[in-house]
Amino acid sequence: METGDETTGPVNLGNPSELTIRELANIVCRLLDSKSTIECRELPEDDPIQRQPDISLAKRLLDWSPEVSLQDGLVQTIAAFRGNC
Repeated sequence: METGDETTGPVNLGNPSELTIRELANIVCRLLDSKSTIECRELPEDDPIQRQPDISLAKRLLDWSPEVSLQDGLVQTIAAFRGNC
């Protein structure tokens, strides 16, 4: 919001570390000590194969990069949900 007029469009924020949805599901199940099973289904036709954000613009314009690991962020999110439910 505070950039000059030469900066337009979205700026990706996220973690550029790539992992599969299965890997993410396994991490969440482990952190929750869940006995849930994970089902694999066919991907929709228009499903993106890669979800790795390019955060170079955020680094350059905002001097920003992620500081919280996925693991730590999930632990904090789970704790917050447990406290609010």
